[in-house]
Formats: sequence, C-alpha cells, structure tokens
Amino acid sequence: MSPQVMRVCNEAMELSPYERIELIENLFFSLEAPDERSRIDTLWAEEAEDRLSAYESGEIEAISASEVFDKVKQSRQ
Repeated sequence: MSPQVMRVCNEAMELSPYERIELIENLFFSLEAPDERSRIDTLWAEEAEDRLSAYESGEIEAISASEVFDKVKQSRQ
C-alpha cells in the first residue's frame, strides 16, 4: 500500500461509521459508468415503492427492526 493510500485509510478510520459508508459508496460508484449510480438509485426507488404498495395492499406484513436485528444476531451465533 502506498504511503498516500495508507494516509487516506488512516484518516478514513477516524470518520463515523455513517461517514465511512458514504465514502465507500462514493469510491465504489466512482468505478462505474457515470450514469450507473443514477440507474441503481432509480431501481432502489422503484423497489421501495413496490414494497410500500405491497405493504399497503396487505400482500406483505411489516417486521419490526428489533425482530430483524434479533434474527441477524441469532444467525451469527
């Protein structure tokens, strides 16, 4: 790892978890074609709308965040 990359990594580790995620996303999407991020954002928005519609029509039920986190914790044990 070059000194410059090492310095950037060390500085990144001082960021909050949210800021690091933001940095990772920006770096990742910088490797894609410029319009790729827009396409992915559009697909996620459509997915969110589809899920909301399915919830509102009774096709799917909501699961509380605490249930989801409990399942994740259980799967890691």
